[in-house]
Amino acid sequence: MMQLGIFARTFARPSVEEVFDAVRAHGLRCVQFNMVCAGVPSLPEEIAPSLSRRIHEAAQSRGIEIAAVSGTYNMIHPDPAVRQQGLRRLRTLAAACQNLGTTIITLCTGTRDPLDMWRWHPENSSPQAWADLLYEMEAALRIAEEEQVTLAFEPERANVVNTAARGHALLAAMGSSHLKVVIDPANLIVPGGERPMRQVLDEAFDLLEEQIIIAHAKDRGADDTFRAAGEGILDYDYYLHLLQARAFPGPLIIHGLAEAQVDAALQFISDKLQSR
Repeated sequence: MMQLGIFARTFARPSVEEVFDAVRAHGLRCVQFNMVCAGVPSLPEEIAPSLSRRIHEAAQSRGIEIAAVSGTYNMIHPDPAVRQQGLRRLRTLAAACQNLGTTIITLCTGTRDPLDMWRWHPENSSPQAWADLLYEMEAALRIAEEEQVTLAFEPERANVVNTAARGHALLAAMGSSHLKVVIDPANLIVPGGERPMRQVLDEAFDLLEEQIIIAHAKDRGADDTFRAAGEGILDYDYYLHLLQARAFPGPLIIHGLAEAQVDAALQFISDKLQSR
């Protein structure tokens, strides 16, 4: 069966050890980690080797795999200084990955909105925004190659890479084995949109399937807000069919939910997988 995991920061706890205890208490053995869980920013200026080793040991001693760590920053922020700071911090995180026990860093591709990394901006569609993304991603991939990690970006409607087609174009432009994809259909579907949902999902898997290394499980309501898996309009039967048809082993990471919703979302996904 496909490996299930969860965003570690779903569980707000005083220590990283308690975060992993909460993960295990829900029967999970896989997380997408965020440095916030260790009491520092998602992208810290510095990461003490003792901290990264502590995180790895805490996970390992509980039988939990750190499938990936979040390295998200706004890669096309309108202020180049903000982008440069994000890149410096990405290097810090990449250098810590060996001690953390993971080789995958997740990213978003960013937006021209200066205040909200998850808000669409009309200039995201401009040639200059695309050029800035290519420049930034090239720099990020140099870091990935030096540190022997993989960067996995997530196509989503609010960012410059807002469709599977643009994700495919980014992969083609970079031509790097260190660049892969996080697939999250809830970030691509449009409630009441012109294109049928299954057509959107088919396109995503047709264009990106060979590069998908992490899958996400959340949902989108008919009101266009994010929901926990099973509480929205996403066709989960078809999504899981596409994953299984391609023998995707996981991790399938549940997120976009409050801690109180974890058990219901896990049960929903587990039931869907077992019924296939």
